[in-house]
Amino acid sequence: MKTEAITRTDFRFPKQKSVYHGKVRDVYNIDNQYLVMVATDRISAFDVVLPRGIPYKGQVLNQIAAKFLDATAGIVPNWKIATPDPMVTVGRYCEAFPVEMIIRGYLTGSSWRSYKKGAREICGVSVPEGMKEHQRFPEPIITPTTKADEGHDEDISKEEIIRQGLVSEEDYALLEKYTRLLFERGSQMAAEKGLILVDTKYEFGKADGKIYLIDEIHTPDSSRYFYAGGYEENFKKGLPQLQLSKEFVREWLMAKGFQGQAGQAVPEMTDEFVESVSERYIELYEQITGEKFQRADAQNTPSRIEKNVLEFLETKNSS
Repeated sequence: MKTEAITRTDFRFPKQKSVYHGKVRDVYNIDNQYLVMVATDRISAFDVVLPRGIPYKGQVLNQIAAKFLDATAGIVPNWKIATPDPMVTVGRYCEAFPVEMIIRGYLTGSSWRSYKKGAREICGVSVPEGMKEHQRFPEPIITPTTKADEGHDEDISKEEIIRQGLVSEEDYALLEKYTRLLFERGSQMAAEKGLILVDTKYEFGKADGKIYLIDEIHTPDSSRYFYAGGYEENFKKGLPQLQLSKEFVREWLMAKGFQGQAGQAVPEMTDEFVESVSERYIELYEQITGEKFQRADAQNTPSRIEKNVLEFLETKNSS
């Protein structure tokens, strides 16, 4: 039986104040106390939501993020309270900082594309001359972006973030500290699975004057992984690295002439392509976690999600 992808939800939970439909997640604000985050099966690339969803993608992302949030809770407090459904995390309501903290250990992806065009500074951070694609930086660099509700996130420097008052100097120093510590921990966990955590992004928010790590972390949507085994040999020979990320989707789109620019049409996503992306996400899950992926029952998924979230909220209200 064909598995349907969940590309949008429209629930009405008790005490729900609002719902925000992001590129991939639907986030329900419950009385400014909880956020119910549904990881849908939508997939985005080049800041464009693609026309077809990917079965099990939401479950993959939600369950990877939950594992890493639990594993890093000793470094920085995070928003997660529970995962009542394979596609849902319920967490503490936080006011999000309007920036994303991107940290890069290697010159690859968009940073390489900029470097190749002559850029020697990314978000105010100097990059050495003479680097090659996929080369490791002497130290990981932090290259923040603004957080756009629609359209493209924009590169921004630390100085500009503070000058614009997007984040206070004191808070930004903590965000940088947490970003480096989280990346170090994520890199250690990746190494244990024969992987290299290449780059990733973190989002933070505040509740009661305290900074929390929010959203997802260390998933193939927010991060890029290389297989450690062939890295050195491929780098020396100038060969592509075997990646665990959604970069393969971006590469497929670029090969068909799409990079999210005005006037470009998204290429047709065939059933075979959608199925191959689904299988790739499941493979990513198993490689990153070292565990077998258990497909959730996909019969009437919206009803299952609603039932599980309602049961969780009822237990919270009665406790």
